[in-house]
Amino acid sequence: MDPASDRELVDAWREGDRAAGHALFDRYYEPVARFFFNKVDGDVARDLIQRTFLGCIEGLAAFRGDGEFRSWLFGIAYRQLCRHYRGRVGERAVVDFEQLSVADWQPSPSQHAASGQELRLLLAALQRLPLDYQVVLELHYWESMTTDEIAAALGLPPGTARSRVRRGRQLLEESLAAAARSPNLVESTLAGLERWIAAVRAHVRGAGR
Repeated sequence: MDPASDRELVDAWREGDRAAGHALFDRYYEPVARFFFNKVDGDVARDLIQRTFLGCIEGLAAFRGDGEFRSWLFGIAYRQLCRHYRGRVGERAVVDFEQLSVADWQPSPSQHAASGQELRLLLAALQRLPLDYQVVLELHYWESMTTDEIAAALGLPPGTARSRVRRGRQLLEESLAAAARSPNLVESTLAGLERWIAAVRAHVRGAGR
């Protein structure tokens, strides 16, 4: 039997089928965990995951269903992440997520227990990107989201999402080149993106809930 689509599960959940809601949470727990992975530490990540799904429950009535459920859910996750970092400097402060990176908030970003020199280099390079570029790249590569889906999630014009993916890739290459000990390491890291994507998925899955 084919699994129910997100839209079918959302419709059933709205009609009172709690099992459909649990099925959506099971389907998207790991993707949401990946979203916060490499952006905040473990305890904070667990709190933001819970806040994201709570926001999903509270906002379900406002979800019109005219877009993809996962884009809507990642939009909630993104807003929770921004709220977390704004809280670090004060709610009234102006925070430019096109300029500030995870490394700016955490001078010594957490070291992930990731195996492989290239993977560790890639994760650290992503943390040095401005947060909005890190977000679009990880949604694009980790979750295989199209630029239209990313635009819907982040509330951007599609053209802006496309330009951020392109610019993010350029910034990532520059970040890798600045940190790598050899050009060959940069090349092997970029050439093996598909392999590192699989490694990130395995790492998050192995961390459990």
